[in-house]
Amino acid sequence: MILHVLVDDLGVARRAIDGGATLVQLRLKGLSTDHLIEEGQPFRDLCASSGVSFVVNDDVEAAIRLGADGVHLGRDDEGIERARVAGLKLGLSAQTLDEALAADDEHPDYLGVGPVWATPVKRGVPALGLERLHEICESVAAPVVAIGGIDATNAALCLEAGAVGVAVVRASTDAAAVRTALERAAV
Repeated sequence: MILHVLVDDLGVARRAIDGGATLVQLRLKGLSTDHLIEEGQPFRDLCASSGVSFVVNDDVEAAIRLGADGVHLGRDDEGIERARVAGLKLGLSAQTLDEALAADDEHPDYLGVGPVWATPVKRGVPALGLERLHEICESVAAPVVAIGGIDATNAALCLEAGAVGVAVVRASTDAAAVRTALERAAV
């Protein structure tokens, strides 16, 4: 079971790790690679000392230079081959079944699929819902991590739909409650 947190604040990352996060994704948008590396080093150090996987959002070069475990790329990001050559774990995003099938053809380590529910993080992007999440989980070989509007009240539903875990943004500060919900669902 994966509890994947997307963070841009070191204190939130610490709290999420203490709450049981298994993977921290550094999500600092709009920074140059050099600035991302500078800002990302404390996150990398925290994850390394905690035994938690560390993934960089969107920037393969920053992930390599930070010694990250992986990189997560959106549909418009480049660098899949560079990530593979560097030995990074690869996460890819998908919002529809067609996108998930195309991303699955790249043989990622996981697919981030969503938003499952409406979320202010992705304003104007229609929610998939649990039925479409289930359809995607059944249609791809890569493990699916559900994202979008997920918290302790609905995380277990994502596992029931076939996801191997969830990714949270706003609920990162409440990782312990999300983790508990996932553990109950896994029993």
